[in-house]
Amino acid sequence: MARGTITPYIYNHITGLDLSTATATTGVPADGHKVANRPGMFVDVKNTNGASTARVVTFVIPGGRDGQAIVPRTKSIAAGKTFRLGPWPSADYGSQLLIDVDHAELTIVAFAPDSLT
Repeated sequence: MARGTITPYIYNHITGLDLSTATATTGVPADGHKVANRPGMFVDVKNTNGASTARVVTFVIPGGRDGQAIVPRTKSIAAGKTFRLGPWPSADYGSQLLIDVDHAELTIVAFAPDSLT
């Protein structure tokens, strides 16, 4: 199936951002997600598990080197914890950041600055 598109929350890099207005996307393990990659972007991933089960998010690095697949960046997130992850250099991750989750208990919010000037 096709990856679900996440629209990044665009914030003003000078005045900051209001996290209360950002809407999280529930992880879809079967399909994964994608978000337009841009300079200065970061991703918050939260594990909403109420017990003690850690969940894993994977950021896929497309392509390969010398015919070998590149090991993706993964992060195990403890129950009830949120991690802010980034940056995502387009030379490594491409114009679309590909995100896979191992369970729907992970939620994702992408943040990108309005500009870097």
